Amino acid sequence: MKKPCPGNPLASDYSRRGFLQVGLLGGLGLTLPQFLKMEAQGAQKDYKTREGVAKSVIQIFLPGGMAHQESWDPKPYAPSEYRGPFSPINTTIKGEKFSQYLKATAKVADKMTIIRSMAHGEAAHERGTHNMFTGYKPSPALEYPSMGAVVAHELGVRNSLPPYVCVPNVPNEFANSGYLSSAYGPFAIGADPSRADFKVRDLNLPGEVDDKRFSRRRSLLETVDNHFRELEKSDALDSMDAFYQHAYSLISSQEAREAFNLKAEPEPLRQKYGMNQPGQRMLLARRLVEAGTRFVSLTAGGWDHHDNIKNAMSTTLPPVDQALATLISDLDERGLLDSTLVMVTSEFGRTPKINATGGRDHWPRVFSVALAGGGTHRGMIYGSSDALGAEPEEDRVEIEDLATTVYNQLGITGDKELMSPGDRPIEIVDGGNVIDGILAKKA
Repeated sequence: MKKPCPGNPLASDYSRRGFLQVGLLGGLGLTLPQFLKMEAQGAQKDYKTREGVAKSVIQIFLPGGMAHQESWDPKPYAPSEYRGPFSPINTTIKGEKFSQYLKATAKVADKMTIIRSMAHGEAAHERGTHNMFTGYKPSPALEYPSMGAVVAHELGVRNSLPPYVCVPNVPNEFANSGYLSSAYGPFAIGADPSRADFKVRDLNLPGEVDDKRFSRRRSLLETVDNHFRELEKSDALDSMDAFYQHAYSLISSQEAREAFNLKAEPEPLRQKYGMNQPGQRMLLARRLVEAGTRFVSLTAGGWDHHDNIKNAMSTTLPPVDQALATLISDLDERGLLDSTLVMVTSEFGRTPKINATGGRDHWPRVFSVALAGGGTHRGMIYGSSDALGAEPEEDRVEIEDLATTVYNQLGITGDKELMSPGDRPIEIVDGGNVIDGILAKKA
């Protein structure tokens, strides 16, 4: 870019980037300007992805490694040192049981599919988390994109909302865009929705900027763009102009802001989800997919229970149970469950045997994943672990299979090749198969 003429008053006091300092915070995920740049690029892209059954995904990640024995796969007939401290309860799936602290979810189990035969070989938190977010085993040679970033890349923007949102912040380094452009990384809202003063960064004007001042900034931007265009006569400025103009349009759009406005929800429904982190995060996720976001990733709780798993689960699991059951029912009542895939995962399970301190240790050889909606079967237990919860017994599921199935439901072909740095083609998923057995039969 050529430098502005000496003496130009616009050259010394303003920068193009400065016009979009609207609550901008770096390092917390995709900022509004990055998102809008991606949208401008996406508008020029010819998406050839087929129509999927699911329109959106809500990824609920339980960091730390939740024990499958104390949640989705209790072992009531195992010896006490394997069975654990809890008693299982009946679900709405005939003959199937959940942990005693999944009381609410047990009542909506007939809307869910529980995979009890998930397995991979990574017992370290970081490596297990990498698997669950990317669908790939870790590699020192390449940073793989998260599933949310791939969805953003393949499906693009809908209804002027970011295609990939993290609530509240990017949870780990593997939730980012990997070898894809950072433009496909997550839009992180930057604050927890359970807070009374919750506001989304980048979508709220700073207190000192009123609507009139905001409009003046927009007018000033147009003057600067016209000035640069006269100096440079560059075609590239046309797309930049559209990008910045759209930035102002979105920031000033009441509809865009409304998707993030939890206060618009009836107070009884907010209470039903739970006025806590899991509850309000899941409620916001529902609002976002309802408005058009394609992939929402959120975390809930901490599940690294090496010690005293009885007390840990009794306090951590109930609010997640309440929020998840409400989310599934709420989506279903709104007619959104069939088009929204809810996916509850953790990086691995826990050891079959209770340890000396009353906890369980890392165990990736078998664990559970809970799904609902998005074209999956309603009221199904898929696969099984053995009598001690130590190994898959039937229908083993690898991470590549789960990722391929999620993409399939969105209309994305798992073995499609994307281009990594150096123009090396990399498949979205390497070798996974669609888990046909969990998919609802078409009418």
